[in-house]
Amino acid sequence: MKAVSSFLLLSVLISCASIKSEYGIVKVDETAAISVAELVTRMDKSKEPQTVTIKSPLSAVCQNAGCWVQVPKPDGKPLMVRFKNHFTIPPATPLGTESYIHGVAYWDTVSVKALRHYAEDAGKSVEEINKITQPEFKLNFEGDGIKLLSEKGKNK
Repeated sequence: MKAVSSFLLLSVLISCASIKSEYGIVKVDETAAISVAELVTRMDKSKEPQTVTIKSPLSAVCQNAGCWVQVPKPDGKPLMVRFKNHFTIPPATPLGTESYIHGVAYWDTVSVKALRHYAEDAGKSVEEINKITQPEFKLNFEGDGIKLLSEKGKNK
C-alpha cells in the first residue's frame, strides 16, 4: 500500500511539472500566436491598435508584484507588457520563461513618471532612475492573459 501511495504521489508531481500556468482574464490560445518580430512589423505598417497573441521568452518581470513583464524586440529593446486590471504573475518567475501573451498592442507616449516607476520596479539604481528625464513614444502592450510554460513544458 505504501508503494502504491508513493507511486501515485510521484505521478502527480511529474504531471504537475509540465502544467502550464495561466493568469489573467482571457484564456490564451497558443495556436494563434505570432512572434514579437511579426508584431513589430505589423505595428510599423499600421499605427492602429491590434489584438494579438505573442510568443516570447520573458526578459524582465516586475519584482514588486509581478504586474508587468518585458519581452525582447528584434532591435534588442524591451517591449513592456502591462497587465489589464492589474492581474499579476509570480514575481519569482524565471527570466527566459517561454510565454504566450494575449492582449492589445498600441503606440503611446509613456510618461517620465511611469518610466521611473517601471525602472524602480525592475530594481534599477537611483542613479539610473534619475537619468530618465524624457517621455517616450513607443510600442506598448496591454496583456489580458498570459500562459507560462514550465521548463518541462518547453520541450513539448
